[in-house]
Order: sequence, then C-alpha cells, then structure tokens
Amino acid sequence: MLNAIQTVHGSGKLENSKNPKPFHRHIVAVGDLHGDMANARRVLEFSGVTDKNGEWSGKADFFVQTGDIIDRGDDTIELFRWMDQLRAQAAAVGGTVLSNLGNHEWMNAIGIYVYPTEIETLGGVEARQNVISTGWIGRSWAANYTTATRLPLHPAIGPPNTPYPPKTAAFIDQNEPDTGFHIDDHHPLSHAAISFVHGGLSPSYSNLAPFPSRINELGNSLLRKLQEREQPPPHPPNPYPGLPASATMEEHELYSSNGPLWYRGWAIATEDKVCRSVDEVLKKTGTRRMIMGHTPHFENIKSRCDGKIIIIDTGISHAYGGVLSALDIHYSLTPVVGANGVEKWVEEECVRALYPDHQEVIAHDTREVRVQFSH
Repeated sequence: MLNAIQTVHGSGKLENSKNPKPFHRHIVAVGDLHGDMANARRVLEFSGVTDKNGEWSGKADFFVQTGDIIDRGDDTIELFRWMDQLRAQAAAVGGTVLSNLGNHEWMNAIGIYVYPTEIETLGGVEARQNVISTGWIGRSWAANYTTATRLPLHPAIGPPNTPYPPKTAAFIDQNEPDTGFHIDDHHPLSHAAISFVHGGLSPSYSNLAPFPSRINELGNSLLRKLQEREQPPPHPPNPYPGLPASATMEEHELYSSNGPLWYRGWAIATEDKVCRSVDEVLKKTGTRRMIMGHTPHFENIKSRCDGKIIIIDTGISHAYGGVLSALDIHYSLTPVVGANGVEKWVEEECVRALYPDHQEVIAHDTREVRVQFSH
C-alpha cells in the first residue's frame, strides 16, 4: 500500500467535478515474437487483445509490442501485416496499438541478414532489401513504430509519448506543437506512466530526456538514413556494412550496447545493483515502471525491484521454446465523494503476468491522492 496524499492543482481533462466518474485503463504488453504467428495468436487471444478469429477484441485500451517481430521464424510477413491490421481495427473503436522496433528490426535495416529463412520468406535478398527500405514493411516502421514509448496511465498526463519533462508554457518553442500538458514534478500523477523499449534504458545513456522524444528523434533520423542509402550487400557473407557515414555520434550511441536497443543491464546485473539505479532512471523519464524485452527468461516474466523493472521476453517463438506470456496492467482512478464534492481520489494499479493456464500478480499498488483537475 502506497500512501501518498498530496494536495496540488493539476491540468488535463476529467469528468465534471460535480459528477466525477471512475477512470479505468487496461494495457497489455507482449515481448519478442520472432517470426511465430501461431504462438503470437495464442498469446494475444488468451490475454484478451484479440478474439478467436485474431481480430481486435476491444477488451484492452492499449496493446504494446516491444519489438523483435522479425528473424528466427518463418512468419515475418504475416506478423507485420497482422500488426498493421490490429492497429487499424483498434483505432476504429478507440483503442491503440503501440509498436517498438527491436534490435533485430534494426539489424535488418542495416543489412545484417543472419537468418537465411528470412531471405527466403521475403523473396530473396533484393526483395528483402526493398520491402524493408522503401516497401510496405519499411514504410510501416517509419510511420507506426518507435524506439521508445512512454505510456501515461491517465489522460490528464497527455497522450502516448507525451515527453517528460514537459516544457513549461514559458519555454515552448513557437515552431513546435504544444501538447497542452504541462504537469510538473509536484503533481501526484507526474510519474503515472510506464516506459517500453526493446532492450533497456541504461542509467548512463546520454539521451534519456526528454523521454521518449529525444530517443525517438534519433531513431527516426537513423532509420531514414538507413532506408534512403544504397542498400549494401547482405552481411554475412559480405563485410559488416555499419551505420551510414552520415550517422551522428548520438545515433551511434543509440545503436550501441549501452543504447535502448541492446542494453541488458536491467536483466543481468545483480538485484542490489539494479535496485540502486532504477529510481534515478524512472525520475528522469517520468515513469513508475520500465518494461522491456530482448533478454529472454524462458520460464516466466521477470520482475525486479518490486515491479519497477519488468522483462517480458519469455521466448514465445518456437525457435526458443519458451513459455507463452503477456503482461496485463489495470489502472484505475476512483473519486471519493463527500459533502463538499470530491475529497480525494483512490489510485490503483494491478500488474499481472498472464500465461495459458495461470496468472501471477507482479505488483498491486494503491494510494490516495488529493488533486484538482482543471478543464
């Protein structure tokens, strides 16, 4: 139980304070799928994201996939088409699909073709280069996928990927769009958000903030350079092509072992070490939890530091033979109404690991907040 009773003024839209209604948000996240359509469909069905026909069910408000759809299995094309179909189906009924690029998507964009089955699946080397650069998969990556995601638990904080820290009204660039959300650290909901990346947010990574906008600016720039360059011959057997000559030092850092695509520290370092480091990263990114894939744990979703770090890659693909899993998050903010109107709000967040035959509670936090929302 977290008791954090605070009295501040916030901003954002809520129900009319004279007739406040409870708010609820349901999020489902899934890790690496690696070319296995059958297992992906099983996971999304038992987690409630899709129905038995593989269509968007409407039971989740947000579905997040943390990257590595490509490689190792034979169903890359089917999976990327399905993700695009679900994205459209969700949007049509008010839901949202959020997709991250994993290190394997980036490897393919660079020209690293380690898995021969992918060349065959995509119709040969040239066809593979075309579909990932200027073809429909590459266009979808550029339009619909990001390197990092910040997902607010409540709309008062802003829509998905609202940057943290937010710019104050006095420092908003007139040439940039104003999100309209200027909640600062004194607001009890300022960090009521979750980060999603493929690898992890290293404490020493130099472009954590503003989060996730700085990481995504670098990712968009680097992806564009990779897609627009003359496509190099595949590696192997040819030499490693590397990043484009025009790539900046910051773009090289993005793709480095310390960047959000490859970092494994949260998964492999000691519990003491990660728990001493996690709060500073959460503070910088305006989040309460960080969720990532990349480093598989074949038996279960791995939670560290009381659910502040959650690693959701369980080797879903038959290439690994791990357990099928999904992460399920239910968030609610419920008004407590007294004689003078709303006296306080009860905030509740329940995080569960879902498996085909059972569920496990990772975290169940409740706290009271005193906050006024302007309209």
